[in-house]
Amino acid sequence: MGLQNQCPLCLGESGDDFFQDDRRSFLRCSNCRLIFVPPHFFLSPEKEKSRYDTHQNSPEDPRYRAFLSQLFEPVKKRLSKNSKGLDFGSGPGPTLSVMFEEAGHQMTLYDRFYAFEPAVFKKSYDFITSSETVEHLHNPKSELDQIWSCLKPNGILGIMTQFVPSTIEFGSWYYKNDPTHVCFFERQTFHWLAKGWDTSPEFVAKNVVLLTKRSDFLNHSVR
Repeated sequence: MGLQNQCPLCLGESGDDFFQDDRRSFLRCSNCRLIFVPPHFFLSPEKEKSRYDTHQNSPEDPRYRAFLSQLFEPVKKRLSKNSKGLDFGSGPGPTLSVMFEEAGHQMTLYDRFYAFEPAVFKKSYDFITSSETVEHLHNPKSELDQIWSCLKPNGILGIMTQFVPSTIEFGSWYYKNDPTHVCFFERQTFHWLAKGWDTSPEFVAKNVVLLTKRSDFLNHSVR
């Protein structure tokens, strides 16, 4: 089994055929349960960015704020005053960071296309948020390990993404149709991820999970 079938999260060569439509193939890892798209289906950076450029996200949009509140509210209530946070995957219209700043916290942005500042990973943070981003990651193991390593002890990582549904067929799921979506997480995948980080996932909303770094955690890669 070649690298095209290798799971990009646990790096096990255990990607099994799961689903295929007229555009892409989808594999499922039998170890961490990640569903992923083989790399040869990835869009070029130019085509990927052109899709993101069409997004109309804005802090002036109350509906977008309401959507982000699913992640914002459970993280906010766990923070100390004037905490320092990183919004990983802030996108073309940063809004979640604005909401945290309005609540009195200090925010740093990172985005591969719109706020590309690798130096942000040399700092440490009280909390890190990632809204509708992890499904776009081409190398989720290294990228998630990297942001986890930036969390201070007792720091919170909050992730919002559409979890793989258990109530409908994958072929009918709209979320898989976006060609920039290449990783799809089940709840079980977050349990696997949390085990490698010696923590437990806290599912606080339908598509939101929080992971808290233990005060005695020693930084290491996900097993």
